[in-house]
Amino acid sequence: MNGKWNALIGLLGEYERVAVAFSAGADSTLLLKAAHEALGDNVLAVTGKSLAFPERENEEARFFCESLGIRQITVEFDQTAVAGFCENPPERCYLCKRELFSAFLQVAHENGFAHLVEGSNTDDLSDYRPGMRAVRELSVRSPLQEVGLSKQEIRELSAELNLPTWNKPSFACLATRFPYGERITEEGLRAVGEAEEYLIALGFRQVRVRAHGRLARIEVERAQIPMITEPETSDKVVERLRSLGFLYVSLDLSGYETGSMNKPLSSV
Repeated sequence: MNGKWNALIGLLGEYERVAVAFSAGADSTLLLKAAHEALGDNVLAVTGKSLAFPERENEEARFFCESLGIRQITVEFDQTAVAGFCENPPERCYLCKRELFSAFLQVAHENGFAHLVEGSNTDDLSDYRPGMRAVRELSVRSPLQEVGLSKQEIRELSAELNLPTWNKPSFACLATRFPYGERITEEGLRAVGEAEEYLIALGFRQVRVRAHGRLARIEVERAQIPMITEPETSDKVVERLRSLGFLYVSLDLSGYETGSMNKPLSSV
């Protein structure tokens, strides 16, 4: 494991100055930590702020940068203004990431940083990730992939380094909560975001609220399914989600599954 960490430090050290696309997730946190180890003050964290990401994520990003003395620039970004995004096609992530990373690159260049890196890992190669096409087109580097780091290895390294994200639940843009072809609206993003925040506040660790029209399909870790089916808890959840505009509230008995909205793409 130390060999991959050393390889990551060496790879990042080849840059004189580098900007890091930083979301405060486990992957980008390890990447930013490594960049700071390799380059010190010659690192810039660039974070997107939008309706598709909870404010909690932005606060964690800000706190981490402040704790290490890393300069951070936050970019206001409206996904719903990206051409084609709201129609929610299978290449939605490509459309969004191309606009977002173009904005990141502009900020980086304006501040004297010629290179931008991002935190995709080797596990991302096994799922449908159209956003990676935008990464390649814009010549953004993915150092964690380049040195062969998997999600599990990233968590293990993060624990060794005492990073607060070593066991942080995975998070993805709230647009991933909608089936392809179902229109994405600001109201819908707010609804699934507030629904997930409510479930997290109740003690559920890894959560997704998938929106199928006015039906909410909840995914939690299988170990926590008994907890959410307790009558007192389920009554609260149903009441809260209905107040957010959902007419029906269901529980996916398969439990949490990353990329579950991509299943229809693999079945055709």
